[in-house]
Amino acid sequence: MTDAPPKRGPDTGYAGGEYADGRLSAPAAVRNRDHLTTALAEIAPAKGRALEIASGTGEHVIRFASAMPGLIWQPTDPAPDRRASITAWVKAEPSPNIAPPLPLDACTPGWAATHGPADLIFLANLLHLVTDVEAQTCLTEMAQALAPEGRAAVYGPFLRDGRTTSDGDAAFDARIRAEHPDRGYKDLEWVRDTCASAGLIPDAPRAMPANNLLLVARKPA
Repeated sequence: MTDAPPKRGPDTGYAGGEYADGRLSAPAAVRNRDHLTTALAEIAPAKGRALEIASGTGEHVIRFASAMPGLIWQPTDPAPDRRASITAWVKAEPSPNIAPPLPLDACTPGWAATHGPADLIFLANLLHLVTDVEAQTCLTEMAQALAPEGRAAVYGPFLRDGRTTSDGDAAFDARIRAEHPDRGYKDLEWVRDTCASAGLIPDAPRAMPANNLLLVARKPA
């Protein structure tokens, strides 16, 4: 779930829900990024190119880049304010292996041709906010954008056997579907099957905090 940035408080440097320098902050990203960094470091190649989809505020990629310095990280986001936030975070906490953010709507067909090949592709908290068709497009394009032996990592909440597994997830999924009946949590096996149909080999899902999962799928050599 995407949380709003904290409001301005004494000595925080925030202005109007942002840092004064344009950085945005998502508390959910701050909470999960250390766990994600640890998990990604275990499956990432020692060197190569990493593509982050729907980078959001930029608070993930600055941690990933410092923890995995052998990878060149390419953040992307379709929203101009998010790309500006990424740029501001990189300026505040610089890493030489972060490329300038690029615009990318990962739910539109054809982007793999211009954003690949990548040795690692990471996506967090998007699939439940888009339709099944858009999610299928996103996962298929990710598979096409991977280099041989590359890995796709997808993080977020999922249904298990068609059901949510906590009261919080049930409430959040219901809110999404109330506003957008064609969206909502995707079933774990549906995502794994979609990756397999796109030519990837899914690993066993990895349990993460807050009842989320990290799904990793490998492209054959």
